[in-house]
Amino acid sequence: MDLLSQLNAAMRYVEAHLDDDIALGDASSVTSYSPYHFGRLFYYIAGISLSEYIRRRKLSLAGAELQAGSARVLDLAVKYGYDSADSFSRAFAKQHGVTPTAARRPGVTLKIFSPLTFQIKVQGAEEMNWRIEEREAFEVAGIKRFFLNGESGNISAWWTETRENGSQAKLTEQLGRSGLIGVCECADGRDDGFDYMIGLPVCAGDNTDGCTVVNVPRTTFAVFRSDEIRGYGQQIPELFSRAYSEWLPSSGYTKADGADMEIYGADDKGKLYEEVWIPVKKQ
Repeated sequence: MDLLSQLNAAMRYVEAHLDDDIALGDASSVTSYSPYHFGRLFYYIAGISLSEYIRRRKLSLAGAELQAGSARVLDLAVKYGYDSADSFSRAFAKQHGVTPTAARRPGVTLKIFSPLTFQIKVQGAEEMNWRIEEREAFEVAGIKRFFLNGESGNISAWWTETRENGSQAKLTEQLGRSGLIGVCECADGRDDGFDYMIGLPVCAGDNTDGCTVVNVPRTTFAVFRSDEIRGYGQQIPELFSRAYSEWLPSSGYTKADGADMEIYGADDKGKLYEEVWIPVKKQ
């Protein structure tokens, strides 16, 4: 199946199991993607994490049940996976703007969150700069942190934190050069998040004491570049989103296992650019 067919198969699975405690691994099981890669694909194409999508769908259905009949709040809390009626009520009010009790009243407006269906999106004429790169195996040394699914937005803050606390300067001084890259990879033994590294490619003779070292195997990458830099790291989420939602579904390639990378560079004239490198393989 192509990417869109697999995403839609996962959505059908989710809809059929909304009464269950659905994990990322459950939804990805009907696709050819690992939980980690499926989670990233879903996030960048849908714009929200799978867990957030499931939460909104459950609360949308709960609202419909409250308006349609006399379902007890506690019963709905249990049905849709909440620990208590109070936690369910807080989540319900946050999404709908009213309490479950108020939702029963005639004329009360609730927010519906419909099931997602994925299709190729026709965009405007804005160009994308991309290329295919074959890279031999190499290592990256740096500092690594675990992020939960849905925390991709916190990566930018971590770049700022490590720059301000001197961690980046210490790393570039130890390895004797600049040009830091970001490496995003599956966390061993976990499907609720991912590891993210700020580092530098390892060269012969490098002192990597105290660094985490990650091996990147021989990989075919699709590379997407932006020369319109509006602020450090600002283009990276947009590049990932357009690569997944616009390029990948109609490219003849599919997402492959391996680490995504972010490159922050400068050309021979000192002009800054940003790139994302996504492992791919021919369909």
